[in-house]
Amino acid sequence: MGFETSSKIEQHAIWSRYRAEFPVTGHLIYLNHAGVAPLCRAAAEAMHEQADDALLYGSYHYDEWLDAYEGVRRAAAQLIGAERGEIAIVKNTSEGIATVATGLDWRAGDKVVAFQEEFPANYFPWKRLEKRGVRVEWLSVTDPLERIDEATRGARFLAISFVQYLSGRRADLKAIGEICHRQGAMFFVDAIQGLGAFPLDVNAWHIDALAADGHKWLLGPEGCGILYIRRELQDRVDPVEFGWTNVAHYADYASRDMSLRPDAGRYECGTLNTIGCFGLRASMEFLLEVGVERIAPHVQELGDRIAEGARRRGCEVLGERSPATGAGIVSFRHREVDARAIVHRLKECGIVAAPRQGWVRTSPHFYISPDDVDRMLEALPG
Repeated sequence: MGFETSSKIEQHAIWSRYRAEFPVTGHLIYLNHAGVAPLCRAAAEAMHEQADDALLYGSYHYDEWLDAYEGVRRAAAQLIGAERGEIAIVKNTSEGIATVATGLDWRAGDKVVAFQEEFPANYFPWKRLEKRGVRVEWLSVTDPLERIDEATRGARFLAISFVQYLSGRRADLKAIGEICHRQGAMFFVDAIQGLGAFPLDVNAWHIDALAADGHKWLLGPEGCGILYIRRELQDRVDPVEFGWTNVAHYADYASRDMSLRPDAGRYECGTLNTIGCFGLRASMEFLLEVGVERIAPHVQELGDRIAEGARRRGCEVLGERSPATGAGIVSFRHREVDARAIVHRLKECGIVAAPRQGWVRTSPHFYISPDDVDRMLEALPG
């Protein structure tokens, strides 16, 4: 799970090649991709063009809208190693998680393995199942694989984030997937804090379902995301939201046949976020062009640079980073200065971070330079 990195980050120079694709760099040092990322140029231009076209022509070019939807499905499938028919377009990660959590036929006595440190979107749906008699075994993301293996025995389902939203700990999805596969448990991943920054392969890692939104590491707009459900499992996850586009013959308005679409389109309940799809398709195609395998080492090194620099400034860094567990999120706190005050101080310097639960959370993407990181570190209180 580790990524080879150079001792001289300048050798990558990936930010230098693509920095012009992020006009935000002319105004800010943006270190909040774990919150809401600035749009890449390709996404912004695609949405501008769509807005202008809708202004001037309405839905006259509707075929191009359909092409955008299809483009989202194909790009997402390529990013995660899936098939196009295993991708549904959703509003956000929460909708994707809720679709799986409410669509399965839960029975009293079923067992779910989940993790205490999760973002609420990947915590509340599983906690809510306890009211239906489902037993949830709560682990910590820092628990060893042996503990996860033990907990997964007899479990029907395991849910975990690719990257934990506060500590930035990257899960060993390959090893956990092998555990779930061996134990016969369905494996779900909340991928929003890693997809676009680190490679992911749903087939090699035995991932059965996955959700991610476009507005973080995918560098796209809010309100448009993806849901992956392995084709063999789609008949086991019922679409809970049901509208006219869930069905196979949705283009025939006179049809009353409620047979579901034969792919993940069955989870699309109605009209999609068209302008968002234009933006998300463009941002994912841009990331595929750059290559996530090239992005990951630089993001990893930037995170290491922040962690080491924050410690030198006398700050406490949340969690332990390693080549296997590090990601793009680094959270730290000062022994005397409140996190919100530090974030405000950084903002006055044109540096964007986020206060999270008493920590300063930073999250640089691949177009951020080492000098950007160093300027942030220099702005911290001593």
